[in-house]
Amino acid sequence: MIPRKSLLDTGTTRLLFSHRYMYDSMKARDIGERALINRISQLLPHDIVLGAGEDDCAVLDYGDEYLLITTDMLHKSTDFPDGMAPWQVGWMAVAVTLSDIAAMGGRPLAILTALGLPNNMEIVLVEDIIKGMNACAEEFSTSIVGGDTDEHDELTIVCTALGSVEKGKLLRRRGARKGDLVCVTGELGTTEAGLRALKMDVAQDVRHTLTKKLFEPQPRVREALALAESGAVTSMMDISDGLALSLHDLSKANSVGFLIYGDKLPVLDETKVISTDLDLPLYGAGDFELLFTIKPDYLENAGKACQFAVIGEVTSGDILIKKNGVTEKIEARGYEHFR
Repeated sequence: MIPRKSLLDTGTTRLLFSHRYMYDSMKARDIGERALINRISQLLPHDIVLGAGEDDCAVLDYGDEYLLITTDMLHKSTDFPDGMAPWQVGWMAVAVTLSDIAAMGGRPLAILTALGLPNNMEIVLVEDIIKGMNACAEEFSTSIVGGDTDEHDELTIVCTALGSVEKGKLLRRRGARKGDLVCVTGELGTTEAGLRALKMDVAQDVRHTLTKKLFEPQPRVREALALAESGAVTSMMDISDGLALSLHDLSKANSVGFLIYGDKLPVLDETKVISTDLDLPLYGAGDFELLFTIKPDYLENAGKACQFAVIGEVTSGDILIKKNGVTEKIEARGYEHFR
């Protein structure tokens, strides 16, 4: 095997790099995460069922079922707020990855994890992180089966999840049609409210409720499995970067618009303590709820599957919200890496 350093230090490589970058000096911050993913996906093979950048998971044909594969990377400086216990760090790392499996109606099969650890990190903290990861995996009927560790400047955790779904029950972002109902599980804006609560003087019970979801997100695996069984869902994704950006993602995937009813957005009373406007439920990131569309005639079937809120409808126009009798556009704004 040729050592990586030797390969990168060749004069030919330096010449190729300099020639390439003369014509494209664009930075990641210039285009943002979504555009970067799109550019990367164009360089990768697409001879599988679903490849990079097309949905919440890659999808491979696996006999009578589809195999779902997804991975997430979390960093201490950007993803683990001050105040999180190591156990909660581990829980979150697994939960956000399982949320992708849930978004496609999948059943988790196994998890691999790679840990980048500072060399001065106490072993007891590492063990607590693993205990949190294991607790989340067990809660959703799966397990951590292996991975890797190496030295890193800051705590970095990568989780890769495998899942499976029957071919007739795969849920995708694509499939929404005009007239479908727009729905969400859980409440919106809670995680962002939790982040703000950490820096505000609020009642202890309010802070606890909000930071509980921030520190210990609940992937909607069971809800997604039940929704897939109902036959009611036409499209679905998880809300990791905020409702607004997720609506724009679904709009792009389906060439449709949405009319969202502001008074129907599910928001905890504790979140309203932090802010009473709709910025938190619309643009707050990290809730890891499910955003999905259903056939109107199947509303009763879907209601038997799990609890959710109907927040709007699919249209052929823009992405709009109606609140206090006024209708306005929903901006493509939320959390995005490199921005």
